[in-house]
Amino acid sequence: VQLQASGGGLVQAGGSLRLSCAASGHSSRTYTTAWFRQVPGKEREFVAVFFRGGSTTYYADSVKGRFTLSRDKAPNTVYLQMNSLKPEDTAVYYCATSERVIVSTTRRESSYGYWGQGTQVTVSS
Repeated sequence: VQLQASGGGLVQAGGSLRLSCAASGHSSRTYTTAWFRQVPGKEREFVAVFFRGGSTTYYADSVKGRFTLSRDKAPNTVYLQMNSLKPEDTAVYYCATSERVIVSTTRRESSYGYWGQGTQVTVSS
């Protein structure tokens, strides 16, 4: 399984970006795919997740109502649409996937065995 994250960049506060996570080597119907983000010196934090191929989505409270997950089955890509961006959204964003995730552990970094390389999002004030 390989993940390729892209779409990061520099944007002003209030702007939008769409991140992409292109997956190969697995079937999206059974895999759970999540986005995390990390600021230097801090732990990686959960952002959003497509549980079991998209049957259910969860969002961190800090992004709820501003970020939206979507997906294309072909190619096997998950998107994170980020609107109304704030300077505190600045981070490196990572996508991750795993077939063995249960609902109660979707927000845990340790639940995911496959990670993309990260894409930098910078929001200026």
